[in-house]
Amino acid sequence: MADTVPAASISTDAAHRMIAAAEAKAAAIGVPMCIAVLDVGGNLKAFSRMDGAPLPSAQVAQDKAYTANGFGMPTHEWHDFIKDDAPLAAGAPTGIPRLVIFGGGYPIRVEGTAVGAIGVSGGHWSQDQQVAEAGLAALAS
Repeated sequence: MADTVPAASISTDAAHRMIAAAEAKAAAIGVPMCIAVLDVGGNLKAFSRMDGAPLPSAQVAQDKAYTANGFGMPTHEWHDFIKDDAPLAAGAPTGIPRLVIFGGGYPIRVEGTAVGAIGVSGGHWSQDQQVAEAGLAALAS
């Protein structure tokens, strides 16, 4: 197995700290959210559906994290990435399963290394971003 490298991945403890921080932010703005943290392999590491969060938001949060994890960029950057490219704008949102092109999903990096992603859904995409950013900030403290 000399040609393989072990992948760094988000720890369970860190994922739960992120969920707690994101939940606190969602509660502070008064919007119940679904929050998903994926490991570097795209597997669900931690998840919360706050009381009152819309049921479809459970899948959307996971898909935002999946998009951010798979492409290594926040989901809100997708709009500018595809808006002036007609074939990509027409094909990407409907042709790439689980792709989300609005805010609320971020890759998680620790010391510059990708270790997973967080996705949040339940409010306006700008609120989802705020809550996801609060989750990311939990790693810095």
